[in-house]
Amino acid sequence: MYQFDFAKPKTLDDLKALREGEAEVQYLAGGMTLIATLKQRLAMPELLVDISAIDDLKGLSKTADGLKIGALTKHADVASNADVKNTIPTLAKLAGMIGDPQVRNRGTLGGSVANNDPSADYPAAVLALKGTIHTENRSITADDFFVDLFETALDEGELLTAIEVKTPTRASYQKFANPASRYAIAGVFVADLGGGDVRVAVTGAGPCVYRLKDFEAALAKDFSVDAIKGLEVSADGLNEDVHASPDYRADLVKTLTMRAVKELTD
Repeated sequence: MYQFDFAKPKTLDDLKALREGEAEVQYLAGGMTLIATLKQRLAMPELLVDISAIDDLKGLSKTADGLKIGALTKHADVASNADVKNTIPTLAKLAGMIGDPQVRNRGTLGGSVANNDPSADYPAAVLALKGTIHTENRSITADDFFVDLFETALDEGELLTAIEVKTPTRASYQKFANPASRYAIAGVFVADLGGGDVRVAVTGAGPCVYRLKDFEAALAKDFSVDAIKGLEVSADGLNEDVHASPDYRADLVKTLTMRAVKELTD
């Protein structure tokens, strides 16, 4: 670690006042990624701002066509919330698959999405459910938000405040997890939003969450396993590490997509 200033504002106005200086600001929510990053000196902010006490960033509510979830909502709260279970049960299931109980009771939805770890679960859900990411001064569609490895459309110092997702007519998330970390070696979120609008979002396999648009087009015409059996997932640009090769990940993505569709059509 190294020396930095620390602040813990209780309101967004307090936070705004803190940022009026010239110090480089880093936000701390659950700290699941940031604490480790600071220890490794991969991030060196001049001012570390703990936003966990800002109530305006908390809470979950139903909207006309889905859910709006505050950035500081913890994974455990998403997993156990009655509105999530009743409206988008697959999202509650996904949240319950993240890490272990300690991680789920510290980590936050906003922190996960803003970090955009290539193996995180939430980005697949937000992309598949036509999510909208809200910041203090603008709204960004999920298709425009996730840019590349640990990179998003957020500007420097811009604070993610809430995320909205649409309610699907049916959805399934299938994940092949690392047995130790529970991160996705590959994960696929299939959402049928009705009216032939089908989205298939992949996490874990590539450097950034992405959509399988050829699978989406096939499922929009015929939502069945047979409709996608003949399609292939390209291994080009997929991740390669000690856990899986690009070719293995490509096979996993197709298998998980077929499992998701089968779950929704059985």
